Amino acid sequence: MIPVLTPAEMASADARTTAAGTPEGALIERAGRAVAWRVRAVLGGTYGRRIAVIAGRGNNGNDGRVAGAALRAWGAHVVVLNMADGIDGRARRAIARAHLVVDAMFGTGLRDTLEGNAAEFVGLIASARVAGALVIAVDIPSGVDGLTGAVRGPAVHADHTVTFAAPKPGLWFHPGRAHSGAVTMADIGIDLGSEAWRTVIVEPHDVAHWIPRREVTAHKWRSGVLVVGGSDGMTGAPMLVAHAALRLGAGIVWAALPGRSAELASGSEVITVALPDDGAGVLAEHGVATLQAALACGRFGALVLGPGLGRAPETAAAVRSLVATTTIPLVLDADGLTAMTGELDNLRHRTAATVLTPHDGEFARLTGAPPGEDRIAAARALAVVTNAVVLLKGPTTVVAAPDGRVALNPTGGPALATAGSGDVLSGMIGAFCAQGIDGFEAAAAGAFVHGRAADRAGHTGLVASDLPVAAAGVLNEIMNRNGQEA
Repeated sequence: MIPVLTPAEMASADARTTAAGTPEGALIERAGRAVAWRVRAVLGGTYGRRIAVIAGRGNNGNDGRVAGAALRAWGAHVVVLNMADGIDGRARRAIARAHLVVDAMFGTGLRDTLEGNAAEFVGLIASARVAGALVIAVDIPSGVDGLTGAVRGPAVHADHTVTFAAPKPGLWFHPGRAHSGAVTMADIGIDLGSEAWRTVIVEPHDVAHWIPRREVTAHKWRSGVLVVGGSDGMTGAPMLVAHAALRLGAGIVWAALPGRSAELASGSEVITVALPDDGAGVLAEHGVATLQAALACGRFGALVLGPGLGRAPETAAAVRSLVATTTIPLVLDADGLTAMTGELDNLRHRTAATVLTPHDGEFARLTGAPPGEDRIAAARALAVVTNAVVLLKGPTTVVAAPDGRVALNPTGGPALATAGSGDVLSGMIGAFCAQGIDGFEAAAAGAFVHGRAADRAGHTGLVASDLPVAAAGVLNEIMNRNGQEA
């Protein structure tokens, strides 16, 4: 795991480090030299190179000045421009002629829109970049909110960013992520403290540690998954869930669909079960008894509820009954989430693990408002209210536990913007939960493997049914390269 610190947590870490005896000047010197080394690596050397450093008033600006001094000592032609002095002919010439521009105007504490000199410098940097200059940002590109990644006006587009001690959330959430380029973390001796592990970025070896290896005495019913979903014309969603669960380690999967939908979906390794319906393919509330009987056998390790189920009042009532009575780990997705609108107490009082997988629209229906800019805070708040793990989908997926832990997923991209990809993710998480994995870890591992599978297989024509096999291959690779025996 890679720890992520908010700007406020980073300020506390800085204060703790200096209080323990490390001079602030020493931290600035280390930070500036780390930037200089990155410039040197990016340019392939510094002798004779033209570099413009734009420095603000605070420590971010001082980091840039130290970097400039080091680069000058290594033979570069360095012009340090003070942002407060504004733009004159010298500044325009220095930036226009630069092989590389160092953005040291503002750090992670910025909350306002860039105006005046700062906005003008952003424009000059953009022109230089179009002309071929590289841009390196110090800690975070100026104009990007360090907490949320929001951009509210002019902002620097960097090719590289050197951040210190730990990444900041704004480097991971769009549009800030797109402004940051390749991010390098420099250890400058800051004491991160215990809060460093409150929010983390998932890495492959975390997944390898969380996912158990199948025992030689394994039996299919030790990791069974029950999928409840589908309605007339919506049989694809639960079957995507089911096939993903099988590919990611479920020993056996039953897909329970209302009425004749079960017949339409049959014909694979997945066992389909017909549930009582209203005659029109809508799950009737008395279908709950059939499901409760299936769950009472004690053979299923997880229930995935909701994909393609529909939003009829009877169906919503059936979902709420199942949520209230099911005593095994539950993954609630799609129409299952919508059914819980105004009924969050049913979730809070569950005794087994619960994983909610909302996109922004489903989040808004559950809570009454969209997540907003601070997606970490939004996911945390819903996790606390529901006593459930919340996987908030997005370009950077957030997984939050009720105890305050948060995992950010670094994998995945626009290839996942295809119908059914979320169903595949639910099936993967269900399979992990059925294998006895903690709900938080199952959701974080599922998001990571799901995203990496899309990264590997991703193209304009990617469809959701491509993902289960690709995800199985990714998980196998992770386990072999980063396994528990390593």
